[in-house]
Amino acid sequence: MIIEAQGLRKTFTARRGRGKAEEVEAVRGIDLSVGEGEIFAALGPNGAGKTTTVRMLATFTVPTAGTARVAGYDVVTDAAKVRERIGYVSQAGGVDDNAPGLESLVLAARLAGASRRDALARAGELLETFSLTEVANRPARTLSGGQKRRFALAIGLVNRPPLVFLDEPTTGLDPQNRANLWEEIRALRDAGTSVLLTTHYLDEADALCDRLVIIDHGLIVAEGTPGGLKKEIAGDVVTLRTDDPAAARELLAAQPYIAETRLEGEVLRAYLDDGEHSLPALLRALESGGVSIGSISLDRATLDDVFLKHTGRSLRDAA
Repeated sequence: MIIEAQGLRKTFTARRGRGKAEEVEAVRGIDLSVGEGEIFAALGPNGAGKTTTVRMLATFTVPTAGTARVAGYDVVTDAAKVRERIGYVSQAGGVDDNAPGLESLVLAARLAGASRRDALARAGELLETFSLTEVANRPARTLSGGQKRRFALAIGLVNRPPLVFLDEPTTGLDPQNRANLWEEIRALRDAGTSVLLTTHYLDEADALCDRLVIIDHGLIVAEGTPGGLKKEIAGDVVTLRTDDPAAARELLAAQPYIAETRLEGEVLRAYLDDGEHSLPALLRALESGGVSIGSISLDRATLDDVFLKHTGRSLRDAA
């Protein structure tokens, strides 16, 4: 395993106004393991503890409790050795807006211990890999969001790390640039690099990762492959709004083809194995029960349904 963590906790002291200081548990006891050469995602809403967990694993924040080994080294007692073996790309990116991207790459390589000659050679390799050669000498502030994120990813790889951390790598990107960056991340995995990314995008975790954990309020609430987690939920989900959602839930829960129902505010979700063939019967049941339908949709179960099952609320709303 490239990452092994047990019981990671992080508590911060917060002071609000002139009141007394109070402790805030950002991470409340996380166990996780990441294999070599896999894309692993920490999925959850903002404030769930994802970034704090990654910062502890990357040695930027000392855990309050628990242990973790990254690339074979303890993140507290062997922090320098861990840093030699990882790349880290933050949400901010780490690209100097006022300098050409090439200079940022060379500087990162020099800080990693490379000679100037080797740093220039490595920068050239990365510029070609990420199709950035033509914009290498332009100030970063003149680049598109997608180009800046690719520069940030390149900077995180200057030391050829076996593991790279990506914190919300596609935040703020348009759909095309997100898709392009996904391809770059897959290429890293295919080349043998392990990737741990944080995200609150359901489609990103579903499309990219080999395995994932769902984090909420500083705890892991679910872990597995995207397909395996979705199999915990019945294959299809009917989402509807009615004039009386409580009555609709009671009515549908009694139907033999309904595996489970969940009510969230005014939205009722009914889970069933064969939605296409069972939907007409569901509509007839609601009609016979005098329930008026405001809107209805039929979809495959998603990671949002997994999040809803384990937390009682939608990740889309929480994020």
